[in-house]
Amino acid sequence: MSSEKIETVELGTGGPRVGVQGLGCMGMSFAYGPTDADEARATLERALELGVTLYDTADMYGMGENEKFIAPFVQAHRDEIVLATKFAIALDPDDPTERIIRNDRAYIRQSVEGSLKRLGVDEIDLYYMHRRDVRVPIEETVAAMAELVAEGKVKHLGLSEVTGSELRAAQAVHPIAALQSEWSLFSRDIEDGVVPAAAELGVGLVPYSPLGRGFLTGAFVSADKELSQDDFRRHQPRFTGDNAAANAALLDPIRKIAEARGATLGQIALAWVQQRAAAHGLAVVPIPGTRKRTRVEENTAAIGIRLTEQELSVLEPIAAEVAGPRYADMSFTSAGRD
Repeated sequence: MSSEKIETVELGTGGPRVGVQGLGCMGMSFAYGPTDADEARATLERALELGVTLYDTADMYGMGENEKFIAPFVQAHRDEIVLATKFAIALDPDDPTERIIRNDRAYIRQSVEGSLKRLGVDEIDLYYMHRRDVRVPIEETVAAMAELVAEGKVKHLGLSEVTGSELRAAQAVHPIAALQSEWSLFSRDIEDGVVPAAAELGVGLVPYSPLGRGFLTGAFVSADKELSQDDFRRHQPRFTGDNAAANAALLDPIRKIAEARGATLGQIALAWVQQRAAAHGLAVVPIPGTRKRTRVEENTAAIGIRLTEQELSVLEPIAAEVAGPRYADMSFTSAGRD
């Protein structure tokens, strides 16, 4: 095991300095089926040893349980890490199985207090609006978030799944350090308007699901046949039915490059995402999620892979051929409003 730490980058103009790869913590206690809690905790520690400093959670991951899960780690390493969490996705009080989006000031203030308490901290390093509530002007939402900065409850502001125009409107109210959106070899819709806006404004990009929720690693082919009943990927259009079979075939060029390099599929997919920084002229810090030490070691090793122009040209057509949308309901994504 290498003891060398990954390099760092400033996440957005004036934003926090973080390792060039972060860690998505959601799956440690939510969405991806049964978890070995001890191994997940060891993974948090191993990631830090490798130089991973951006740790990403949200209040809706297990309705607060994910924040509670990582809290002991956060408290033990408070001065070494950059803690990111999110608000905006709430449960419908009349139907707990339904989720609603809220961006209003009262909800934001309620949410930040809940997150601070569950995480056991006085300040959140990076606080994201998780999804956009179009009923509330984004300027009002960001103004309410800016109050939290003034009060010392939040250091930096972030947004998730917003359009380029929404990002510009937000930036006019208060500096935005990071924009978190899905970005991978399978999902490139943000490149049309969102990425150019972020580059123009000096906002860092934090790609979530850079491994296509595990599909780009070859870990499974058909979610509805291979994954546990409580795995949310069983309801994702790209990973079920005919779409799954069609998309599995798209892994072949990734596999050939991986085999030629002695790398894994996931490492090639992550290397492609990491190289978006140079391709688009902005900070890019993907947050692949994992619950295993071996995977975080594999993921961070991908940072050292530099794909050639020929390899990049082979990978270029993949996204356009993917079958099925990112979500069954795309209205909550930037692509659904662009």
